[in-house]
Amino acid sequence: MPQIKITQMQRAASGEITEEIRRVAESEFLSPEELRKKVAAGTVVIPANIHHPNLVPMGIGKSLRTKINANIGNSSLSSCPKQELEKLAHAIKYGADTVMDLSTGANIQQIRIQIIKHSPVPIGTVPIYEALARAGSISKLSEDLILDVIHDQAEQGVDYMTLHAGILNEHIDLAKKRCLKIVSRGGSILASWMREMGKQNPFYTAFEKILDICHKADVTISLGDGMRPGCLKDASDEAQFAELDVLGQLVKRCRAAGVQAMVEGPGHIPFNEIAMNMERADKVCEGAPFYILGPVVTDCVPGYDHISSAIGATMGAYHGAAMLCYVTPKEHLGLPNADDVRQGVIAYKIAAHAADIALNRPHARDRDDAISEARAEFDWEKQFSLALDPEKARQLRAEALKESGKPFDHDARAQYCTMCGPDFCSMRISKNI
Repeated sequence: MPQIKITQMQRAASGEITEEIRRVAESEFLSPEELRKKVAAGTVVIPANIHHPNLVPMGIGKSLRTKINANIGNSSLSSCPKQELEKLAHAIKYGADTVMDLSTGANIQQIRIQIIKHSPVPIGTVPIYEALARAGSISKLSEDLILDVIHDQAEQGVDYMTLHAGILNEHIDLAKKRCLKIVSRGGSILASWMREMGKQNPFYTAFEKILDICHKADVTISLGDGMRPGCLKDASDEAQFAELDVLGQLVKRCRAAGVQAMVEGPGHIPFNEIAMNMERADKVCEGAPFYILGPVVTDCVPGYDHISSAIGATMGAYHGAAMLCYVTPKEHLGLPNADDVRQGVIAYKIAAHAADIALNRPHARDRDDAISEARAEFDWEKQFSLALDPEKARQLRAEALKESGKPFDHDARAQYCTMCGPDFCSMRISKNI
């Protein structure tokens, strides 16, 4: 029996301009027909589970504005549903386009239900985490349990799922040559299961069943990079690219089934290898949206990895990455709190915005030009309102005035800052020439 055309991809391929396509096209300054063709071809995805009623649709593709994702979620050692909702609120407030719930501790289902209920942005998950939590140990994982988890999450309204279907048994020996072996949690869990059970990756062997589940709710599959490099020393190696080749094959299977798919990319890459990685992924995966973590471009800055990775993320987006997964200051150190989420989102908003300006995205520079005009007029309030983080800008201005002995409101249009003062302000001086 032929499948009912449910997914955005299938409906677009049939010539239909869905409401989601229309709304995304409007936000991206594209014609609906142009966007329809991209969705039908699989070069743009619109993660929109039919069970997520309060979702505001958004598109992911290298021809669109660069998107960013924020990871939240508890661990067995930290956080609770209330704290995760606070992280969600921070992520959305400061500009995350999607949010992934990576919970691995208690109350996974309850946390996810609340996150989906309160989120207008697409929600992603990594089903292997819940599968392991339900199983209790890696040896008790099974294909049936994995399928049950994917089904349950699809029914709850998860918009996209990271599935590590490309890491195969034969790839594991390649990872043994590495300094950090397998740093992906999902990849390491599956590698351990494959070797212990002597079987192939269940996400790979059950992929047709997974496609059927995802099709029914229009869940976008994010093909996970279980072999992503976790340090510069392991970057661009045989293990990474062996998995990428499999992901390219899985993209074709997703498209044949009418299921939307994007592909996840590397984590730690030297700056000079980023362009090559983006171009290779684009070719192997035939233009499927590429979703990258960072990449982190130097390994020696714990506490500042949001900065190191944002540098790589800008280059990645410039060379074709469609969505950037943020990194917070707690990367490699601990579970992020709400303030870490804020810092990670802002760092990645900067990275995405810088790339969009360089790529001449429609209206990408409007905000920059407007804030420049406000600076020329010494209109501090307008500068604050145009900032990516207005609260931070106001806070730093108030601190500077306090240190100089001036109240914050002493002159909202003062024609100088405390860096130069009234006598050495270059803009004030040159304005009078």
